[in-house]
Amino acid sequence: MLFAKPPSAPAPLRDALRTAIRMDEARCVEERLAEASLPPGARDRIAETARRLVDVLRRRHRGTGGLDAFMAEYELSSDEGIVLMCLAEALLRIPDADTADKLIKDKIGGANWKRHLGSSESLFVNASTFALMLTGRVVNLDSEQAAQDLTGTMGRLLARSGEPVIRQAVTQGMRILGRQFVMGRTIAEALDRAREAERRGYCYSYDMLGEAARTMDDADRYFEAYVRAIEAIGKTAAGRGPVAAPGISVKLSALHPRFEFASKGRVMAELVPRLNELAALARAADIGFCVDAEEADRLDLSLDVIEAVSADPALAGWSGL
Repeated sequence: MLFAKPPSAPAPLRDALRTAIRMDEARCVEERLAEASLPPGARDRIAETARRLVDVLRRRHRGTGGLDAFMAEYELSSDEGIVLMCLAEALLRIPDADTADKLIKDKIGGANWKRHLGSSESLFVNASTFALMLTGRVVNLDSEQAAQDLTGTMGRLLARSGEPVIRQAVTQGMRILGRQFVMGRTIAEALDRAREAERRGYCYSYDMLGEAARTMDDADRYFEAYVRAIEAIGKTAAGRGPVAAPGISVKLSALHPRFEFASKGRVMAELVPRLNELAALARAADIGFCVDAEEADRLDLSLDVIEAVSADPALAGWSGL
């Protein structure tokens, strides 16, 4: 009778990671704080540098208009900023009007836009805030005035007749806002738009938004998209090397529909060769190759896959992974 070979003992670092997965939060924070302790002199230098950088940025953006001022007002630390980011990421991918209207009502109708009114020096920001307040008021008319007779009927009529206009306006606004975070609809468009920033010293790692394979056909499409992207980025990189040139970021969950611990056997047998092939293409193109983070419960499996690929002799001596 043949028995499976028992798994080898994990390396100390991997063992520590596995032990910490269900670690008590208070104990975890206490240990991390102890590890992150710095001498008083170093802390003072860090604080002074941080203050100087913040002061420079504030002076640079003081009095600016347009999207810079808008993003300064609706930053991601605010609830309303999060609402706008959710809309910018999701609204443009909704194919039908009814679902788009429901999303707009859910997000904009429940946010507190009034508290931002007048808090910016930018006329553009204040006008946008007033428009968001009005939009939130209109999309909520149906629920707020349902108990009233004529007023409720007129309110519901206004809400329904206004939805197409609101939808078009919000969708166009999200297109403009989305361009702050999405470089392009295709890799060619993204590379073209990045040229000016690259001339100023910026460097990008390109990835696809929302990629997650549900079937093997999905995984095949994403694999081919990564192949095309690597080829396009390689041409733009023009031999600058994986550090100085733009690179690509890939998601393991886009390359296999069952990227989960319960399917580890399939993942190692089917996903690792795919990732190896993409890494080899990136090495040939002389660009950086980043494996994106996944959810915490996939960390151990991600490390197994990365370890297997990094041990490939064909990638020896390459600093791009």
